[in-house]
Amino acid sequence: MTLMHFTFSAAFLMALTGLAFHRIHLLSALLCLEAMMLSLFLGFSLWGLEFNSTNFSTTPLLLLAFSACEASAGLALLVATARTHGSDRLKNLSLLQC
Repeated sequence: MTLMHFTFSAAFLMALTGLAFHRIHLLSALLCLEAMMLSLFLGFSLWGLEFNSTNFSTTPLLLLAFSACEASAGLALLVATARTHGSDRLKNLSLLQC
């Protein structure tokens, strides 16, 4: 494993552990998801360049498009949650209260 592969793998795992263990605010969860998507995008981009193949050239762009859709949906949920509940704390969100 090269240093570049280790860096992207470590960035993805750090974002995943941040998502798993630091779940206080919805905004921090969304930032961890964006960090995961960014590390995947950079990893897929460099993977396609490493193999010099055009077959992998659309994968990073497709992932970037899905990441943008995920970010916009997450921000819309953040705004809706902040308006209805008054904060973005994940403790306040429960399906039993609906």
